[in-house]
Parts: sequence; C-alpha cells; structure tokens
Amino acid sequence: MGFEKLSIAAIAQNKKLYLVVGGAGAAVVCLSLAWRSLRSREKVRVGVVSQLLVHPLKSGKGISVAFAECHHIGLKHGELMDRHWLVVKEDGHMVAGKQQPRQVLVALTSDGGRLCLNGPGMEELQMPLQQPHNPIMDCRVFGTDIQGRDCGDEAARWITRFLGGEIGYRLVHFEPHMEPRRSADQEKLFSQDEKVAYPNVGPVMLLSEASVGDLNGKLQKDVTVERFRPNIVVSDCNAFEEDSWTELLIGNVRLHRVMACGRCSFITVDPETGIISRKEPLETLKG
Repeated sequence: MGFEKLSIAAIAQNKKLYLVVGGAGAAVVCLSLAWRSLRSREKVRVGVVSQLLVHPLKSGKGISVAFAECHHIGLKHGELMDRHWLVVKEDGHMVAGKQQPRQVLVALTSDGGRLCLNGPGMEELQMPLQQPHNPIMDCRVFGTDIQGRDCGDEAARWITRFLGGEIGYRLVHFEPHMEPRRSADQEKLFSQDEKVAYPNVGPVMLLSEASVGDLNGKLQKDVTVERFRPNIVVSDCNAFEEDSWTELLIGNVRLHRVMACGRCSFITVDPETGIISRKEPLETLKG
C-alpha cells in the first residue's frame, strides 16, 4: 500500500490489533507510521483497540471518538487534528499543562465549521474554524520554531480568563501549509522525514488498559488511561506487553514503534479536576 493511501486510512473502534512479527522488541508507547511493506510477514493477534482519543488542543481535554483517520502527522476526527491547537504566551512561547494544569479541562470541539471552546464555569465560545485574515504567529515549542494562526482576541480573552493568568494568553492553530517540526530534532530515533505539529515528538501514542491496571495495583488511588493522554488504547493483552510490539496492524493502518514516551510531572495532573500534585503516579513509576 502506498503512503498516500496509508495516511488517510481509518482506525475504527474495536478493531483487532495484530503484531507483524519481525524486528527487535523494545520499550513502550510512541509510534509513527511505517514506510515499508509488511505484506510478507506473519501476523499474530495481540489485542483489541478499546478506545481512540483525539486531543485537538495540546494539554487540553481528550475526546473519545469511534473512528479516526491516521495521517502521517497524527490522528484526525472530522475537522479536528490531534494537537493542532496550542495555547501560547503573547511572545509565542508554548504554555504546557504542567505550567497551567487547568488547561486539561478545556474542551476544544467543532460543529459545522465552527470551533467551540468549553470549560467549567465558562460560557461556550464559538468562532470560525478557519480565520485566514488573522495574523500568523511565530511560536516556540520545546525549543523549536513553528508557526500558528492566531484564533483572535475573543479566544485569547476566553483562555486568559479561564486560566486566571496575570499575563495574556493566545490560542493558535497549525494549518496544513505551515512547516511542521521535525521529530528528529527532539529524538534522534526518529527518521528525518517524520514530522509533527505541536505534539512533544511522536504523531501517535499507544497504551494498554492492562498496564494502567497494573500500575493502579500499586497506587492508593486509581488513575485512568486519560491521565497518560494516549491516542490508541488497547485491551485484551497482558500488562506491559506493548513494550515488545514493533510493527502493528490495525484494520488497514500499519504502525511502526519508534520509542518509549518519557514521562514528566504532567501525568500528576488529574484530568477530572485540573489539579497537579507533582507526586503520583510519577513517584510510583520511578520505583
């Protein structure tokens, strides 16, 4: 299958997950699209896709969807691409969830060509999905330069009020004509042609329910998979079994595992409350 067809193939919920045997096993959950044909290799069923999550706003609320298109820079559902909107300071520097934990409560959705912002205690704000006459901002994400289309003053006031910051914040949108960031600039395990918009480094993240369940057995208070912000959640496998998966087939979408996803204090933010503890589950994972 050519890359053009691969990049727009759909991942549907409850698809069987196959491991394409071959290659060395390694650590955990970041994946990128495979470029080579896997037709001649043996397929072994390893699990079932139980949930798909798209996070249109980086550090914002995840949206559970029944299907998604798999593009080379991430998942897409309807009009929304994963992590293609970003909160920045007025100088263009990224505002991450560990800096403003309440950001995880912001739901960014779309309805008939309009973008919708929702959050606890706030009235819904609607704006055009495309705002071509707004200025393009030069932004800074993990030390690299990238552009974003400013979403306007109303969105800026909404975000600033919700986050309660003393400085002003703005919302920007990555558009298809803009130059994405090279994953290899952050992690050398990625090839030079792998690119992302505002994600940390990889276009797709996978996690199993069993691994989170195993972790919960060591915690005083359970956490959900949403705490780890994956795109693909897998059931019907053993804990940490995904550590050994190298090349995956979900429906007609082929994925190649690149590396484990390093974890920071962001996973100590409760996605239901927006409160950061800076302790669990990070302390237990360190052990």
